[in-house]
Amino acid sequence: MPTAQLRLNLVEGSVTFSFTPVAAQELKAEIATLMQSLKAVANKTPGEKAQPQASMEYQYTGDVFFECFCNPNIWPSPFAAKVLITVRDDRIRLTTEAELTRTIEDLNEFIESQS
Repeated sequence: MPTAQLRLNLVEGSVTFSFTPVAAQELKAEIATLMQSLKAVANKTPGEKAQPQASMEYQYTGDVFFECFCNPNIWPSPFAAKVLITVRDDRIRLTTEAELTRTIEDLNEFIESQS
């Protein structure tokens, strides 16, 4: 399975690692579901109790282990949401936040470059 370098821009800095186009499409689908959950939380009327939404927890294992996690119930809108990113292998572990909108842009750019 061919791999390319996915670069994710974080709140401060960036991280680059090997990722496959198939995995990118899977992550894109997970994020699309997450966006629906975030919109459901954001569109509740004042005073209405929002229906709890399931968290997104995407995992990929290749040259490194990559995880992207987001709880849609804690963000007021999709534009404010952040995801927790973990990239690790047997020598290093990086866990940090990234803006969801920026992660979507980075993922779309990666997918376009692989087309």
